[in-house]
Amino acid sequence: MPSVTLKMIAKELSLSVATVSKALANSYEISDATKNIVLEAARKMGYIANPYASSLRKRRSKTVAVVIPEIADSFFAKVINGIEEVALFYGYHVLIYMTHESLSREQAIMQDFRSGRVDGILMSVSEQTDTVDHIKAVMDSNTPVVFFDRVREELPTTCIVTNDFESAFAATSHLISKNCRKIAFVGNSPALAINRNRESGYKAALKEHQITYENVLICGNDPENDYTILASLFRSDYRPDGIILSVEKLIQLLYQVCHDLNVNIPGQLKVLTFTNFAMAGFLNPPLSTINQPAYEIGKVAAQTLFKKLARTNHISEAESIVLPSEIIFRESSN
Repeated sequence: MPSVTLKMIAKELSLSVATVSKALANSYEISDATKNIVLEAARKMGYIANPYASSLRKRRSKTVAVVIPEIADSFFAKVINGIEEVALFYGYHVLIYMTHESLSREQAIMQDFRSGRVDGILMSVSEQTDTVDHIKAVMDSNTPVVFFDRVREELPTTCIVTNDFESAFAATSHLISKNCRKIAFVGNSPALAINRNRESGYKAALKEHQITYENVLICGNDPENDYTILASLFRSDYRPDGIILSVEKLIQLLYQVCHDLNVNIPGQLKVLTFTNFAMAGFLNPPLSTINQPAYEIGKVAAQTLFKKLARTNHISEAESIVLPSEIIFRESSN
């Protein structure tokens, strides 16, 4: 069976080959309605882009980079799936780079990109990232960068985020409705906007409900030290009756600390966590979660990047796209 060509799609839709080509390239010259029609026809007809011919014509690598702190987190695994679906359709390869929460590693990766190794970058910064010079240098070299989840709002580009403030506010209000009056918040780096927004939502809910107890802890990337921090919380005079975790990797540690110190969940401590952990409902007790739309975040981030790649001499502007999270209440917070 012969391969489906642009000419065949154009004939099927009564459009010009140029229009079909620009629509598949996500060109700003083509309306969204026409793009959707062409994309749907291409899917139905089984069209597969030829990345090699295109890259030769445009002198592009046909490769995009995804820079993330780690891949063990279920959130980032789902984001990558969303990114790859979009990239595959456009005939692009995806390279995954992990910073392991290290600013120096992140800086080295971004320096490497200045050579033109990739056409564009999708990025979630490390918890140590308190400067943006290394990212700005790449953007200044005409390589577009799109942030997702962990973003740097001071740079003029698109940030794909979720409603962290509102989610933390709702989670805290839920624990208060369950008679919790000593609610702690555990985050990671104060340098991250995502952590600051969640902490702000937590504090705003306490203020609205006139709760004076406020306890914010910062954990890092050292499991032993994080265990000590959490254990100290439950040995102190300010022992909480509710807790919100902003970091998925702390779930196991919290459950371990509660087991070791005989803290009953949810009898003595109600727990609600930001996570996309698929097994949350099978923990003992089942864990209440704030689920981010990870797959959709990946897709929207990739689609946004390809829109930027379709433009020549595109002037970046600050933009925020917010996709709402979903709170799933289970036994740990009831």
